[in-house]
Amino acid sequence: MESLLGQVPGVTFHGAGGPAMRAVGGEGVTDWVEDAAVMGIWEVLKHYKWFKRRFDEMLNEVVQLRPDVLILIDYPGFNLRLAHAVKEKLPDTRIVYYISPQVWAWNKGRIPKMAKTLDLMLCIFPFEQEIFQSAGLRTVFTGHPLVDELEEKREQVEREPSLIGLFPGSREREVERLFPLMVETARRIHSHHPEVKFEAAAASEKLAGRMRAMMDAAKLPVDNVISLHTGTSHSLMQRATCGVVASGTATLEAAALGLPYCLVYKVAWPTWVLGKMLVKVDFIGLVNILAGEQVVVELIQSDADPCQLENNLTQLLVDAPEREKLRAKLLETAAKLGEPGAHERAAAEVAQFLVTN
Repeated sequence: MESLLGQVPGVTFHGAGGPAMRAVGGEGVTDWVEDAAVMGIWEVLKHYKWFKRRFDEMLNEVVQLRPDVLILIDYPGFNLRLAHAVKEKLPDTRIVYYISPQVWAWNKGRIPKMAKTLDLMLCIFPFEQEIFQSAGLRTVFTGHPLVDELEEKREQVEREPSLIGLFPGSREREVERLFPLMVETARRIHSHHPEVKFEAAAASEKLAGRMRAMMDAAKLPVDNVISLHTGTSHSLMQRATCGVVASGTATLEAAALGLPYCLVYKVAWPTWVLGKMLVKVDFIGLVNILAGEQVVVELIQSDADPCQLENNLTQLLVDAPEREKLRAKLLETAAKLGEPGAHERAAAEVAQFLVTN
């Protein structure tokens, strides 16, 4: 949005997103990110009526506004339906999808329909371009935006030799599932290696409060087993010797910042069972998908238990040669995300539609 303002002065924004988008777009942008951050089929079904109401409200808003360009960001279950509805009602509105949905993993049959509905796909992984382009959908690989964002976060710091980083995610539900696992693992490692320190990164003060409550409930042997800070994930990724990271974008951030880690992932069991039926990929972790091989260990569902996590973290902590080998492979894989300038390249593609109109 900021890049578009620089390239097309006078452009105005309306829509729904998070606080950072509202800060740029003003009152025309609704902040709904906390309420909309629901992950998994079962979780979505439980909130179906709420999502249906928001869908109808947004569709009516788009129809009334008649925008030159509709930009849909990620969130495929909601946004692909919105794209189809808007195309029927506003055939002259250009529809751009940014952060391509991972239909290559769970429903390739939707790609031809997307090609008929969308005017442009902006993807952030290099292997996605050919997949969508082969279906007749104009697709541009813009590079991953986190490359730009991490350039501003890099620090000249030494890694602390006995520090393990805990990254339980940014959604409340995943923190509820994963942080108790991390706390119990910290307890176990501390009992065998009392010199090891743990630091947890909370994505918000609200989540920090929940995480403190979980730590209190766990009754750790000493108060300082785990230190907890808010908004320090990128710094921690550069200071820790190794870590455990919830599946998601943070796994790419950790890779780009050279943090050796193992991945953990847990969802509601109905979601997991349905997902196993629908999703056809060899890996869950974005780094492993990007590399086309297992680079980091994935501890998923029942495998995400304190015993296995303790074993993997301890191995990373004590085996320096293997740890450095993993660090090098992570940096090599992250380099495939492209060069800095993703925001400007994405905005330039959208600007072409605005200038034409």
